[in-house]
Amino acid sequence: MRMRVLLLISGGLNLVLATGWYFARPPAAVRRVTINRPPRTTNVVRLLRTNVFVQASTFRWKDIESNDYLTYIQNLRSIGCPETTIRDIIVADVNQLYAHRRATEISSGSHQWWRSDPDMDVLEEASDKIQALDRERRDLLTRLLGPNWDVSGNLVSIPEMSITFDGPELGTLPLETKLAVRDIITKGQERADAYKRSQASAGAAQDPAELAKMRQQTRDELAKVLNPAQLEEYLLRYSGNANQLRDSLRGFDATPDEFRAVFKATDSIDLQIQALQGLTDSASVKKKAELEQQRDDAIKKSLSSERFTFYQLNSDPTFQQARDTAEQIGAAPETVLPLYQINQETDKERQRIMADGSLTPEEQSQALADVYRQQLDSIRKLLGDSAFQKFQAAGATPGK
Repeated sequence: MRMRVLLLISGGLNLVLATGWYFARPPAAVRRVTINRPPRTTNVVRLLRTNVFVQASTFRWKDIESNDYLTYIQNLRSIGCPETTIRDIIVADVNQLYAHRRATEISSGSHQWWRSDPDMDVLEEASDKIQALDRERRDLLTRLLGPNWDVSGNLVSIPEMSITFDGPELGTLPLETKLAVRDIITKGQERADAYKRSQASAGAAQDPAELAKMRQQTRDELAKVLNPAQLEEYLLRYSGNANQLRDSLRGFDATPDEFRAVFKATDSIDLQIQALQGLTDSASVKKKAELEQQRDDAIKKSLSSERFTFYQLNSDPTFQQARDTAEQIGAAPETVLPLYQINQETDKERQRIMADGSLTPEEQSQALADVYRQQLDSIRKLLGDSAFQKFQAAGATPGK
């Protein structure tokens, strides 16, 4: 509402003079353009009772506004509102409408907070929908205001905001709440930056416990303006712990339910572990080890037995190498575990040969070469000739 009042100040002097004229002339016939608006974040659009007598001393904007854009434009003209101000009002209103639709109807990469890497199909589909919505927005404004309405063409947005308020929870937040969240995050970052500068100026090390307190303070402040579902959505998408979890689960292909379960089980533990980072006293080292064990136990309880086994394998460097190799050559995902097992058995045999003191250097070299050939034969059988040729062409190494 504030924006409208500011925009209409330029036409304020015309209001009293235009009131009598407004009611002396019959409303012109116009083609109606009715839009189903989402819930408003401010009292911008309200139902209009048309042809209502308005006393200049009790003028109210609600008597001018309408859910029908053409009626609304006609009413603004009827009270002598300048065309440039009408354009600014309608463009701002339509932009706000389509910003809401963009926030609630389009799935962006950050919606899939359980994925370590974004789904390119989702990103492409989102891009197509964004372009379609923008075309629809511009067509509507052209019908309402004529071809020369466009001054900037930009959707209403919160400036300098790295967080996208879209999706089923964040996309429906009132503007006031979005601004409150932005202020909380900004102030939290400013606190942390100021502390780091202060420690650097004093030549002192940063205290992980102090930084952890600041992060907790920011969360507590967010909890005052967001309900539990909104706060969970925010943390799943944008918290540091969620980002770390996505990195650690790369290749695990967690489902939304799995990611949510693991995050909820480990989030508070991670905050405690972070508070102990850099501390080397025996008590802190012991406490950190206990927390890391608690974290492993929490993850185990959050996943099925089979998936937990895969989670453990996913952190094994040899398994990671097998996974990367399969991805590099476009092999089927089900080949990763057998490829890992081939490499693992090869490594064991290689280590046995290297530790066998009864072998001469020549015998040892020959044995290692035989093991390597056997490994290649096993990989060829697993992948098939076509994938194996890609494997060799890519220069992939089958083992350590």
